[in-house]
Amino acid sequence: MFTGIVEELGTVVAAGTKLDVRCSTVLSDLSIGASIAVNGVCLTAVTVTEQGFSADLAPETLSRSNLGELRPGSRVNLERPVTPTTRLSGHIVQGHVDATGEIVAIDRLDHAALNDGNWWLKVRVPRSLDRYLVEKGSVTLDGISLTIAALADNVISVTVIPHTFANTTIGQARVGTKINIEVDVLAKHLEKLIASTSLR
Repeated sequence: MFTGIVEELGTVVAAGTKLDVRCSTVLSDLSIGASIAVNGVCLTAVTVTEQGFSADLAPETLSRSNLGELRPGSRVNLERPVTPTTRLSGHIVQGHVDATGEIVAIDRLDHAALNDGNWWLKVRVPRSLDRYLVEKGSVTLDGISLTIAALADNVISVTVIPHTFANTTIGQARVGTKINIEVDVLAKHLEKLIASTSLR
């Protein structure tokens, strides 16, 4: 389990069915066989060196996420799994990406009197995920736990604070970029529970 609080921006060294990532912070206790979230996708580290790690990418991972579009030099959001003593600063994130969305806008929100450096990010999401998304609810975008500020016509909008913009892949995001989406797993469980109850 993850929380959607990105620990480090890594750099892709090699991409394809095996992903090699150069990084430092997340290596402090990373071991072979351990889970690590890359752009919000839970992967297994198959090699670990002093410079980084590598992970195998299954066909399901390549078809459902944006990891297949990575190239050498791409930046990726990295997060290690939580431990029993970790503060849950974001929300419950499994690293099981539901689909990809498309960035339709990213605009600076600076007010005339405040140089606050916030950004307004709009992402078009698949219609099939709309029922799991609510205003003020949580969503994971490329492994980042964010709060939905607005939702209309299958487009979610979130505010991105300066720290998140500077320390995650959102800082390099462009209109048209694919972004990984993981909806709140509690919403999916609740939907199934209600459906099964109504059949009785």
